[in-house]
Amino acid sequence: MLSGLRCMGRFTVFVRLLRPINCAMIGFAVIVGAALADSGSLIASWTSLTYGFLAGFTLTAASMAINDYYDREIDAVNEPSRPIPSGQIKPHEALAVAAIFSIIGMVSAYLNNFYCFLVAAVSWAVSMTYTTVGKRSGLGGNFLVSLCVAIPFIYGSLAVSSVIKPKVLVFAGIVFLSYTGREITKGIVDVQGDGTRGVKTVAVHYGEKNAAFASAFFYVLGVLLSPIPWLFGMVSFWFVPVVALTDVGLVVSSLMLLKDYSRDNARRVKTMVLFWFLTGLLAFILGAF
Repeated sequence: MLSGLRCMGRFTVFVRLLRPINCAMIGFAVIVGAALADSGSLIASWTSLTYGFLAGFTLTAASMAINDYYDREIDAVNEPSRPIPSGQIKPHEALAVAAIFSIIGMVSAYLNNFYCFLVAAVSWAVSMTYTTVGKRSGLGGNFLVSLCVAIPFIYGSLAVSSVIKPKVLVFAGIVFLSYTGREITKGIVDVQGDGTRGVKTVAVHYGEKNAAFASAFFYVLGVLLSPIPWLFGMVSFWFVPVVALTDVGLVVSSLMLLKDYSRDNARRVKTMVLFWFLTGLLAFILGAF
């Protein structure tokens, strides 16, 4: 009984390390990209979608483990309860998990097709570059993270059609801009630990107030791009009401952050924006049919 409880406790800790909700979102993004590219082939392409979801999920899990390994000293200040700084997972265990999930992800991508394998390799390389050296570069690091979040939609298009459809590129652009805003917001949350470790985020380098303005700028850029799919006939009418809700949410989140750029409020905004990403995904899914 005691052994079983210990195993369950260890499993829970590794789940926290890998952040499965984030992993599932990236896997789901692959499916959204496929739906945008060719919604009529989703059922027939279920094998490709399964491999695509698995690739997105496992490569994201690997990046989460690697990120926490390299961030263990920063997290000791910013997030001391996380698995590695709290001592619940040893650093070498996180590396082993990252290696296993990286292999599973790359094999899954290869089983899709060679184009997907190349995109997965690029995404993995970008993720590792960010974690090892790019994170300390500030805005450049934010762009690398946003690129990793946008790539799965392109992967999904390649998985079912072997080409990158224009509307997928538009959506990937919206995601890139909006997520850059969220990463800058995250820098406000982590400003204390980042400052002690020489991480040159916008918040550290220019102050929390300027970081709030930069976040809002990227959120609004994403909002301004959102009508393009509807105006150019890339999506159905069902896209409109849900993306309008998303746009309002991002604008409200921006105003909240500009009004109060404290660490606690930035954390709330960061969480809210994640929800608006989900509604944005839903908008494009509905618009694909």
